[in-house]
Amino acid sequence: MRKRYKIAVIAGDGIGPEVIAEGIRVLQKTAELDGRFEFEFAYFPWGCEYYVKHGKMMDDDGLEQLQAFDAIYLGAVGYPGVPDHLSLWGLLLKIRKGFDQYVNLRPIKLLQGAPCPLKDVTQEQVDMLVIRENSEGEYAGAGDWLFKGKPEEVVLQTGVFSRKGTERIIRYAYEVARQTGKTLTSISKGNALQYSMVFWDQLFDEIGAEYPDVQTYSYLVDAASMFFVKQPERFEVVVTSNLFGDILTDLGAAIAGGLGLAAGANINPERTYPSMFEPIHGSAPDIAGKGIANPLAAIWSASQLLDFLGHEEWGRQVLRSVEQVLVDGHSLTPDMGGHASTQQVGSAVLERLGSADALG
Repeated sequence: MRKRYKIAVIAGDGIGPEVIAEGIRVLQKTAELDGRFEFEFAYFPWGCEYYVKHGKMMDDDGLEQLQAFDAIYLGAVGYPGVPDHLSLWGLLLKIRKGFDQYVNLRPIKLLQGAPCPLKDVTQEQVDMLVIRENSEGEYAGAGDWLFKGKPEEVVLQTGVFSRKGTERIIRYAYEVARQTGKTLTSISKGNALQYSMVFWDQLFDEIGAEYPDVQTYSYLVDAASMFFVKQPERFEVVVTSNLFGDILTDLGAAIAGGLGLAAGANINPERTYPSMFEPIHGSAPDIAGKGIANPLAAIWSASQLLDFLGHEEWGRQVLRSVEQVLVDGHSLTPDMGGHASTQQVGSAVLERLGSADALG
């Protein structure tokens, strides 16, 4: 009997529905080729258009509706007319926090054929996994806005670093580094943030005592940003806070071919709740509906979803197929210098997915 996976699809705004459709085609193709599993997709109309009609980004019982699914596949959130903080906190962060998706996985890997703006950098030099704390830190939502509109107006944005939250993300990173035999780098700012980041550094060292086999490094975030550009080969597995991870992974995406190749996974490791997979390029409303959006990031996030479900070989095959499309260069969207449509790029990946090269 085939294993059936229930996937909640929130295609979202702008180009979200266009790119997610191609990722779904890829997932369906892997199930067809494998024969041992299948996907059942349920679609939810949540996002900014939903907000304009209903005054909220998702149903009041949205989390209860999503609880029954094995995973969530998200397109993009954001559209002109709806303030970004409303769209972000009303959907994406609501799901991340409500489902305790405290691990954000962002692969920064230069695929063969992908453009790299760095001079004389080889494919092997850009291959890192950034593990970002995803539940608290600077995005905890703690703070206040006092004396609004008055000369003494004061705004407080509080970063929250609990021992539980900090320990579990650092320990997760150590486990990944141990399992993969790679180095682990912590990125913080302990010289200036004398409470939160000193605490982070302390716990990184404490937990590290349990992993003497893992080679570690620690960098201040400003120095790390420089090394991302000058010497990306320094980094293999990286662990960092919510805000620093958000910024550094976009820098990493630029190094590894641009946001059109940037995928992300929001993981609840205990699997008490569903995890969520998404391209992180945003909704790009200026090109929505034109059929020219790059679906490769959405397809890469589908590869991460396959990994999460235990089908790592299919995840690798999907990524190899993407790489073959990049190397071939005939089916690329305008952002990558090509003339293909979103659907044509998706079809090119599908054609290679079942080939001998992809299966190798």
